[in-house]
Amino acid sequence: MSKYSRRDFLRKGALGVAALGAGGLILRANAEPTETSGDLKDYAQIVKAESQPRVAPTSWKPTPDNILGPFYREGAPYRAKITPPLEPGKTLLISGRVWGLDTRRPIAHATIDIWQANTEGRYDNSDPNSPPAKGIFKNRARLITDETGNYEYETVHPGHYQLWPGVWRPSHVHYLVQHPGYQTLITQLYFRGDPHNAADRFIKESLIIPLHEDKAGRITYETGTFDIVLAPAKK
Repeated sequence: MSKYSRRDFLRKGALGVAALGAGGLILRANAEPTETSGDLKDYAQIVKAESQPRVAPTSWKPTPDNILGPFYREGAPYRAKITPPLEPGKTLLISGRVWGLDTRRPIAHATIDIWQANTEGRYDNSDPNSPPAKGIFKNRARLITDETGNYEYETVHPGHYQLWPGVWRPSHVHYLVQHPGYQTLITQLYFRGDPHNAADRFIKESLIIPLHEDKAGRITYETGTFDIVLAPAKK
């Protein structure tokens, strides 16, 4: 019996599986590293610029990086369910693989921090006057990829939130991916068809994935695939 699951042969992410022979999984030759989303400094600079009166530029250029954002917290627990029990919202299942650009192979035991807003667009530490209790992490978790670089988690579809009057962030999930020998990646996952995608100044096209609806009995849920490619550490 093959050591590869039916999912390996049927599930195709944006990067795809180039080979599933005796030599194992191989990343396709023209794959690029997953794009970084910058850091808190980038976020602060853009917020400052957006708070000033808007002047239409002569030409628009895509923002070169996304952002870490101000809501990251260290020390989230290791678990495959991002949300707490009975969290309201539409169930969302995300899976994918972490690849190494240099080896073209999956990366086992990579650590992935995941954090997001709830369905109302609020993070557990959004309100500085009501911070979360020590050791309590809502809508955040850490994952470790398996021996084939695969990861999977359950959450709810995150809500939009307003940065300032008339300016909204689309639904997104934050990622921080780490593994020895590779550059730490800070990025975000976005969803095709979100009404705020077009106006968002942080978004990058390669970070947008389609979602599909599935059913389990009377429950309807969304599924999506997000593969990640890590660049080797700089020498």
